[in-house]
Amino acid sequence: MITLRQLEFAIAVAKHRHFKRAAEECNISQSALSLGIAELEKQLDTQIFERNNKQVLITPIGEDILERAKRVFSEINDLTTRAHSHQSPLTYPMTVGMIPTIAPYLLPKVLPALKNQYPEFRMSVVERQTERLLEQVRFGQIDTAIIALPYTVDSLHTFEFWSEDFFAIFADDDPHAKLDTITADGLTDANLMLLGEGHCLTDQVLGVCQFDRNEFKSNFEDASLNTLTQMALAGMGTTLLPEMALSSVADLGSGVTAVPLAEQGPHRRIAFVTRLNYARVDDVKLLGEVFREALQESVSD
Repeated sequence: MITLRQLEFAIAVAKHRHFKRAAEECNISQSALSLGIAELEKQLDTQIFERNNKQVLITPIGEDILERAKRVFSEINDLTTRAHSHQSPLTYPMTVGMIPTIAPYLLPKVLPALKNQYPEFRMSVVERQTERLLEQVRFGQIDTAIIALPYTVDSLHTFEFWSEDFFAIFADDDPHAKLDTITADGLTDANLMLLGEGHCLTDQVLGVCQFDRNEFKSNFEDASLNTLTQMALAGMGTTLLPEMALSSVADLGSGVTAVPLAEQGPHRRIAFVTRLNYARVDDVKLLGEVFREALQESVSD
């Protein structure tokens, strides 16, 4: 009989295209994972993977089987959450995905309020880029995700709870620090530094400023927003920070100026996304309300 554990092994191998890394994700030995895959293929009388010493390939029929396996996991997850949906609000654990340009700035502002209002609630956080988070939501690997809009979101619930503008960061002795606002042209003159491909913040900056993507190829593919901030403060150019990140710059002390972007805002909107058939949509909405109130208090402080 095919087991969920075997399907989990196959999905992990497909994701990593590597048996050792898949085994590490599943917390088992590589040999045990290989045996599980072999038994699955035997049960199905079908080869899912082609493997040799250099690579792992998915057979055409394997692609179809894996897509069905992902849907099975999504249904199992929804079955579990629906069974607990009758409980009181925010009493059942939830896994929330967040993008790297939100998580480190949002969590310090909202977690104290969440703990105070719902002390029994347990939230796990997964930090990934947007496209990966949306995939995990769709296949039931996480409950919900917090992303930045605008972003194409198909076949998912979207619940916006915040919006904000972008600010350019300069050292106080930079001439641009004396500006009241900075335009898109001003950013070009100031040597704008952007995150690498796949970061929605970069896509949103390009869209807001109406920059040609081909003219702004990032040289910082693996850099974090904090790294770009440090480079800007060292006089190597500037980068744009979302408003919720400004408190982290203020923690650096004096000598830092944040100049508002002159382009019409809001420059990005923050939202929860989850599956259309997710059983605990009310919990997601409630989280959005808690987070909105906490952010409003942080702005007024």
